[in-house]
Amino acid sequence: MNRRPFLHKLGLLGTSLMTMPFISYGKMDFPKSTRVKFITASDGHWGQPNTDFETSHRNLIDAIHREKDVDFVVFNGDLIHDEPKFLPEVMQVYEQLQMPWYATRGNHDRVSEAVFQEVMHQPTNFSFIHKNDIGIILLDSSNSSGDYLCANLDFASVVLEEYRRLSHVFLFIHISQNDWTRHGVECRDFLDLVTSYPNVRATFHGHDHDVDGQMIYKKKPFLWSGHFGGSWGNPFPSYRVCEIGEDGKAITYLKTVKDGMILNGHNL
Repeated sequence: MNRRPFLHKLGLLGTSLMTMPFISYGKMDFPKSTRVKFITASDGHWGQPNTDFETSHRNLIDAIHREKDVDFVVFNGDLIHDEPKFLPEVMQVYEQLQMPWYATRGNHDRVSEAVFQEVMHQPTNFSFIHKNDIGIILLDSSNSSGDYLCANLDFASVVLEEYRRLSHVFLFIHISQNDWTRHGVECRDFLDLVTSYPNVRATFHGHDHDVDGQMIYKKKPFLWSGHFGGSWGNPFPSYRVCEIGEDGKAITYLKTVKDGMILNGHNL
């Protein structure tokens, strides 16, 4: 028996095998008073043939609006399905949100960096500081050909160093930067860079529609959100919530788009 793929599946795909929330994750330590709350969702694949992408996006927007006090949303790649003409369309869908939103470029977002910036009003590598001490870093992991790429280490290094005194830093990059999933790429330099900063609390991925759990590298969590669109993957469209408390505690949990059931959760 090849134990390595088996252990990966056990650690990453557990939710789809569960019948009760938290059964293999333990108790989450929710902050008593939430200071920052954000949502990340990935792989909407607007425009994919033979899928009801309009309904899947409408359902996600409705689910997000049912959440209370959301500061911002990150769409973590594969916003569209291959055709550049779809990017302005999905941008208008995102504009229905009642809070700020941001996006990363995935392998199916086959537009140039210039087009992405023109349409989405942000570059493919982008960062900002929220509420003075929460650093958010969005990193590119593909190109107009749809290749699987390692993150731009020069950009990441500069921003991580700039943000080193912030209390929390979170990274978003569509494609996993390790081969612990079927569709990841091995980018050990990226992993070593990210984990060298104590204030990096988590890195969030998309891309793997059938992955919605957590992996640990040098004590740092790397998390997936399943998918909310597309033609394959987990049978339950999902999104991930992250909360940071006034006390500095941080948690993340996966919820179903349909009814908001919490499927798994992790203290960060």
